[in-house]
Amino acid sequence: MDCCATQGLIPVETALDTLLSQVTPISLAKTLPLSDAIGFVLAEDICSPINVPPFSNSAMDGYAVRLSDLALSLTLPVAGKSFAGIPFEGEWQEQSTIRIMTGAKIPVGCDAVIMQELTSNSDGNITFDVTLSDIKPQTNIRPIGDDVSQGQTVLEKGHRLTPRDIPLIASLGINDIPVVHKPKVAFFSTGDELTPLGQPLEDGQIYDSNRYGIKVLIERFGCEAIDLGIIPDCPQTLRDVFLKADKEADVVVTSGGVSVGEADYTKDILDELGQIGFWKLAIKPGKPFAFGQLPDSYFCGLPGNPVSAMLTMYVLVQPMLAKLAGHSKWEAPKAIPAVATTVFKKRPGRTDYQRGIYSINDKGQFEVATTGNQGSGAFSSMSIANCFVVLERERDRVSVGETVNIELFNASLY
Repeated sequence: MDCCATQGLIPVETALDTLLSQVTPISLAKTLPLSDAIGFVLAEDICSPINVPPFSNSAMDGYAVRLSDLALSLTLPVAGKSFAGIPFEGEWQEQSTIRIMTGAKIPVGCDAVIMQELTSNSDGNITFDVTLSDIKPQTNIRPIGDDVSQGQTVLEKGHRLTPRDIPLIASLGINDIPVVHKPKVAFFSTGDELTPLGQPLEDGQIYDSNRYGIKVLIERFGCEAIDLGIIPDCPQTLRDVFLKADKEADVVVTSGGVSVGEADYTKDILDELGQIGFWKLAIKPGKPFAFGQLPDSYFCGLPGNPVSAMLTMYVLVQPMLAKLAGHSKWEAPKAIPAVATTVFKKRPGRTDYQRGIYSINDKGQFEVATTGNQGSGAFSSMSIANCFVVLERERDRVSVGETVNIELFNASLY
């Protein structure tokens, strides 16, 4: 039995596996116009109904030629023009060339397009400054289906649509997109010490920053955020809000109230309404965490400290929401070896996600330095970081020059 187990701490990997095993993806789908589909997860494969491009076209401004004509003469008269959207029509006479622009349809019989920089024009006669051996068949010609072929699967079910996908789908002429409903996530902060922004702080109070970070992450994760505000430490009020959140959302997220000794009635209410597990995780920051099910929704209880709340949202809730949304193509951040350029303080026992600043040295190696204060309430160090330095559970203090694993922030933190 490892150290974490003997201390009653659950390894973060075990917690994540347990959490994901209890989540069933949303199956409800709908059809949206392409212009409204960004951020949604595909409910079906997207297959191309056409070839892209749908016709052979020119990759250059220049002249369309037949190699058999060039074999007889490198100076040819212009027989016509082919512009984008206005193709050449009529008979293409032998021993002539056609002026063509980028994207224009290739005339029937054309073997190659010679860029205009390799030509000279004298009274409508074009001289090609090339040798015949320089021009290969299909030079500067984009063939039919060069980008996408008809029937090809371009995006698979379970893919979350990004700004890079929208023009691709538009190029196929597809307007209506089958997508999975976005999960609805209700969230609120708990605690009498919390004060809304814009109001003066009373003695012993702090501003509620967690709700703002949680809202942004929920939306960045591709979900619909329902902000229920700050809830005071009042059992009846808290119970009413839990019932409201459970009816309105697929997931309920709270920050605060899941640590030992904090607001026992929170645990009592959750035990009454559903099946909730209160976990002590072998992770730093972020040891206290709760997960389970209410009558109509899942529940995630985050620690109250700002960095702890954001870290557990990122490491545990993010993959859970991805699975719920049917985002089967979601991938966890990859570990990258990096050389420590500063000391990283640590004690064995918990996987430590420290905030770091990575760079790449002149040898192409990743290096990483600490952001400084790693306290769970020191959010300024989170703001200047660009990666997590993930230190293994049983690892001790890291000296300068040692290799550590880093995880670059994914798009949700940018």
